[in-house]
Amino acid sequence: MAKIVSVPARALVSYVLHPTARLLLRLGVTPNAVTVAGTVGVLIGALGFGARGELFWGTVIVTASALTDALDGTMARLRGPSGKFGALLDSSMDRIADAAVFGAVAYYLAGEGNPYGGMVAALISLAFGQVVSYVKARAQSLGLDADVGIAERLERLLIVGVGGLLGAAGLEWGLPAALWVLSVLSIITVFQRLIHAAKSDVVPAGPTSAGPAAAGPGVPAGPGGPA
Repeated sequence: MAKIVSVPARALVSYVLHPTARLLLRLGVTPNAVTVAGTVGVLIGALGFGARGELFWGTVIVTASALTDALDGTMARLRGPSGKFGALLDSSMDRIADAAVFGAVAYYLAGEGNPYGGMVAALISLAFGQVVSYVKARAQSLGLDADVGIAERLERLLIVGVGGLLGAAGLEWGLPAALWVLSVLSIITVFQRLIHAAKSDVVPAGPTSAGPAAAGPGVPAGPGGPA
């Protein structure tokens, strides 16, 4: 199933980021440094602003910092082949950032009396968001294909951002509504990836021959044959 954010939109973001990526590389900045800086920015926006109810500035800072997720990848592609640690670092920082965002939202909504069950939706989104990423990573390690899903990380952050802006505008239902939508989409994405991975699991065909003849001529089958 197609992602919420279309391929052309993603290509446009990548096109805009190219000049910045080239500039940073010329200045000697590494993709790993951008990855860590982006995560620190998300932590500041989520925990320093969002958790205290400053939804507008929290959303702005988190969104701006989250764009580094595309920026560091662009820098890595422009720089050329490198080691595998960058990918591990990027995935690890993404999990930390996601936990900070949804943890901060759940904390804020709990303090507001859990309007419309928004705190519950935030926790569901956090849990299934982590599973969404885990299923893809685990499938890839097993040689399976799980690169599908209606709500990947970019979509999840955008939905939370829209909810944060609605809440900042005084609409109490805005953030909880966005979180409930995200909860449903995250659950759907988990099952999309599991089903797609199952379909990609092609078991190699075994030997076509069976019985005593399979042991080969002159080789006794059964207990007397090779161990």
